[in-house]
Amino acid sequence: MIPALHNKMHSVTNVPHSILPGCTPHRKQLDATVMNDLPDITEVTNDSFDTLVIERSHTVPVLVDYWAAWCGPCQMQMPVLKKLVEDYAGKFVLAKVNTDEQRELAQAHGIRSLPTMRLYKHGEMVEEILAAQSEATLRVVLDRHIERESDIIRAQATEAWQQGKHGEALRQLHEAHLAEPGNHQLTLAYAEMKIQQGLLDEAAALIDSLPRTVRDEKEAVRLSALLEFSTLAKNAPPLAELESSVENNPDDLEARYQLAACYVINNQMEPAMEAFLQLFQRNRNFRDDAGRKGLLTVFDLLENQGELVNSYRRKLFTLMH
Repeated sequence: MIPALHNKMHSVTNVPHSILPGCTPHRKQLDATVMNDLPDITEVTNDSFDTLVIERSHTVPVLVDYWAAWCGPCQMQMPVLKKLVEDYAGKFVLAKVNTDEQRELAQAHGIRSLPTMRLYKHGEMVEEILAAQSEATLRVVLDRHIERESDIIRAQATEAWQQGKHGEALRQLHEAHLAEPGNHQLTLAYAEMKIQQGLLDEAAALIDSLPRTVRDEKEAVRLSALLEFSTLAKNAPPLAELESSVENNPDDLEARYQLAACYVINNQMEPAMEAFLQLFQRNRNFRDDAGRKGLLTVFDLLENQGELVNSYRRKLFTLMH
């Protein structure tokens, strides 16, 4: 969910988020030909929501905009949405819900503030966006769910990579990236393959070429962290040598730091977290708090989820306090 960027969010209703019974009756499904003939911007009611949003999203992503005439941010958002509809030329469609006229629909879907936007694909809501957003932010959200020809190439390259055909995979992504540099998901996939091949400077250049809004996204943050560890590990001694150095001299903090990085790029996350924790415990000032920062970065790589993350978060908290 995109966090709210506008401070003045307007309350719509206090009705709970549960779907009210009888609000979404079954309707006859329209075929793809009829769907394709529909306009790119439609007004949606409680009676047409299933058809114009749920069913249509099986053909094209549908962005639902919940708005009201009295909502200033809604009025500011609309020109941005119209421009995106024009620029994307049918790659997504906009479904507008006037919440003053469609109170039952807004209540049924738990809309509590305006503007609220929800993106549907294959019959499911895949994104929720609260408050007015910039054009750049909305493009990042849309691009995650709009398939392009280069996305097919990306899938083929990923399959080739998994089969050990690394050169072929890199060639495919290189050509696709040249043809469509604005496909940010493709750029990230290309950068990750560069990292895995040890082409770290090229990977860094690809990540740096992305807009700031994309670099702040979860996947780009993950790759930046992986790049940082890969750079550190590339100049380090072999893993076995590092393990021996730390065992023989536990206070060799540089070796411990390099060892933690090597563990990360070898996907050995638990020993990596233990190494960073020990580094923090032995010297909090080493490399400007590298132990704590490294541990937090590993948490990010693991999406801050799971018992392992929770366990080491508790250990870090105990040491800090």
